[in-house]
Amino acid sequence: MFLYEENRCSMTYMYEYPEYLKIKLPKKTARRYPAYELYLYGEGNYAEENKNLLLTGIPVLFLPGNAGSYKQVRSLGSIALRKAEDVDFKYHFNFFSVNFNEELVALYGGSLQRQTKFVHECIKVILKLYKDREFAPSSVAIVGHSMGGLVARALLTLKNFKPELINLLITQATPHVAPVMPLDKYLTDFYTAVNNHWILKAQDLRNLTTLSVAGGFRDYQVRSGLAFLPRLSQHDSALSVVSSAVPRAWASTDHLSIVWCKELILATIRAFFDLIDENTRQITEDPKKRMSVLNHHFVRHPAKMYEENPEAFTHLTENYTVMFTVKIDTSSWIYGCMNTNSSMCLEAADLSWRAELLPTTKVVMLKLLDYPSLSHIVIQVPPAVGNKYTLGCEFFTEDSRTVQLPVTHIFSFGFSSSKILLNSTGLLYNVQLQHFNQIYQAFKIYIDSHCQSLKERKPSVYRLHIPWSYEDSITVAKVPSLAEISAKLHIAQPHSDSSLPELNIYSSPDCQYEVILKTSLLQVLGQVVRFHAGAFPVYIVSNILLTYGGQLSTLRSTGQCSDFSLQLVRTAKPYKVEPLISIVVFLQGFNWFREIWESLSLPEVDAAVLSSQDAWFPLVSLILFLFGTGIAYWSGVFFSTSLRLFSSLWLTLIRPPELQKDKLITPSRLCGMISLALVSWTTCGAFAVLIVYLQYLFKVVKLHVTVRAEQNTHNRDSGRSKETSQNSSTHTVKAQSSVDSIPEATQSPSNSKTSAEAANSLKMHTTVLNLFTWIVLLNLPSLIYWLKNLRYNVRLDPDPCRTTAIILVCILEILMNSSTSEVKSSKLLKIAAKVSLPLSVAMLAFGRMHLYRVPHFVTFSLLLHMLCCFV
Repeated sequence: MFLYEENRCSMTYMYEYPEYLKIKLPKKTARRYPAYELYLYGEGNYAEENKNLLLTGIPVLFLPGNAGSYKQVRSLGSIALRKAEDVDFKYHFNFFSVNFNEELVALYGGSLQRQTKFVHECIKVILKLYKDREFAPSSVAIVGHSMGGLVARALLTLKNFKPELINLLITQATPHVAPVMPLDKYLTDFYTAVNNHWILKAQDLRNLTTLSVAGGFRDYQVRSGLAFLPRLSQHDSALSVVSSAVPRAWASTDHLSIVWCKELILATIRAFFDLIDENTRQITEDPKKRMSVLNHHFVRHPAKMYEENPEAFTHLTENYTVMFTVKIDTSSWIYGCMNTNSSMCLEAADLSWRAELLPTTKVVMLKLLDYPSLSHIVIQVPPAVGNKYTLGCEFFTEDSRTVQLPVTHIFSFGFSSSKILLNSTGLLYNVQLQHFNQIYQAFKIYIDSHCQSLKERKPSVYRLHIPWSYEDSITVAKVPSLAEISAKLHIAQPHSDSSLPELNIYSSPDCQYEVILKTSLLQVLGQVVRFHAGAFPVYIVSNILLTYGGQLSTLRSTGQCSDFSLQLVRTAKPYKVEPLISIVVFLQGFNWFREIWESLSLPEVDAAVLSSQDAWFPLVSLILFLFGTGIAYWSGVFFSTSLRLFSSLWLTLIRPPELQKDKLITPSRLCGMISLALVSWTTCGAFAVLIVYLQYLFKVVKLHVTVRAEQNTHNRDSGRSKETSQNSSTHTVKAQSSVDSIPEATQSPSNSKTSAEAANSLKMHTTVLNLFTWIVLLNLPSLIYWLKNLRYNVRLDPDPCRTTAIILVCILEILMNSSTSEVKSSKLLKIAAKVSLPLSVAMLAFGRMHLYRVPHFVTFSLLLHMLCCFV
């Protein structure tokens, strides 16, 4: 997962000290949203001038993401200010930023609707600041990082929101498709509402231009496949790119660096200035121009300044080669002669717009059949002034430079390879990678270049081009050298697309290139983790739940509770769980089965949804289950070790308690149960769950201390018994018989039985506590959110785990005081032991994309265990 390129982004720096001017909000808005604020960014004199809020620029609103700060706007704001200085403030932008109190909205969805409504109020406040200005704006451009981009899209779902208030939306590393960790229902419902609205109301969005920039493989928090906007019917209004494919950036970014990566910020600010309409001095209202500008800066850059209506023909004079002194990277440089006489080219077509900028070079490919009237190609070069330019030119047929290379099978495990040898006589080769179209495929491509002479050559450029999405990656390598490229996909090939990924080799003449492709097993596993790491808790809890059921089954059959690690090995088998889910997914392909399934009001199986999104592939569930087994095993080891350490500390500091049997329900426990239920209802459910968890942990540590103390006493008595037996062997038979009775008196059968029951209870409680730990972890985000906002509201609203918490409080207050002696004779024990398997199957079927369902399945299993104490 972590085999990605080094950070190639440059840091952005402020030339003057950044200042954030707090914008006063209407009293009603401030009272309704006390935790949120609106700021205006500024530096130096610009900040001083704007303190009176007499603004004349173009408004841009920045929305931070999950746990993000409003101060992250400084990179955009600072570079935009420098750019405005370059044009003497003919145009400039005012960057606003929202303070969302650094809320964990990627993990707790209860505040997303509140944030969306607050942003709507902020837009109205911002536009009022420009009222009665000469060039007053009627809309606001929005830049949203991470979940801030989703909040911006959600604005269009509000009933009273006017779509014309936004005409441009740029999102940075925003998970548009689905939440990274679907920990509560509010989060998944919010996603469903936003994406459904954007698909069903696509016609209403035709005046909104949206750009989504993903971070690439360096972003391990939000994989780039989630950042691609849902496919809309209006394809000309939305654009999704990966930062590694953005011209003049060509770098993958991690989740935070995407907001300060200088190369990306420069591309964004250049696009902003090119979007300005000279007449209105605001962002253009023309959707076609907006998309044209974004394509120019984020998809294909021709190494020229953007022009809205470039001249198709240029008139040249005979001494054109010495007249031009402009920079070669921003001016027209290649022309096609359309009208000539014997001595000069009179009229030429500007072909520079057909060029493409690449690192260290720019390339233009012309199909001569498209230009039947061209007589000459004219290259215009400025005076060198000490710089050296190399011009390469060749004529070739496309088929002669295109070769196909079949990729190796995933089960080759890197032992076999595909090879091809290219004897370069020109400037370009296209290596088409056959059968490379699935996300679980991952390869290492080695390009070994050898040259006949040792003369200085320009570096070679290798581009992995994915034709169905803008996720290209570019590598620059010296010649000769051995370059290594990782080939992986962010998005699987659509079923309607038959194009092939290509490795474009911009080569040096007279050099030989050997391309070697091998499957990378580590990166295949990395793809599994990248696409499905969010489902790990489901597989871990499923393994623990199967083990828990196995322990109950062993307790019923033998009267003894087996050890967690041994029982995990016996019962946590993927063939018990996976086949049933695979059968259901297969049957859902038939209409009759789907109708029956829907008539039962059953939710769709998550594996079927993932399969429809091309994010599911063979054996992935087996791999995840094995990962889950491993993590469950080591979590059990960690848990047991931690308990042993706590008990050792207890025995060192405090005298061990005596072993005694507790009553299941007492008046004081009943009062505690009611109190915690009230805490859950009036404050935060996760808080009540945490209190019960700590209480249960204390009980288990105390039981562990007692059992260890009993075992230590028993071991000492056994040692004394053996020593006494050895000493008495020389005495009389009468004396020996009297000594033999000592251990029996010391360790009576009753005490031995009680100690064994305590040991069994300890094993069972440890497993229950292990299960309960994962419930606490899954509910932790709402607890953190509640604690951060406690000064504004004592009650968490909405609370995703309030009802579950009340049920768990009642169950665990009884369970923590139970023992195996009360359970093993229960009539319900057989059902409680058997139900863990169907619960595990249901958890894997419906919990992969809905993690908030996991506590429900665990709670039902614990409920049956509690009932076994009474029935």
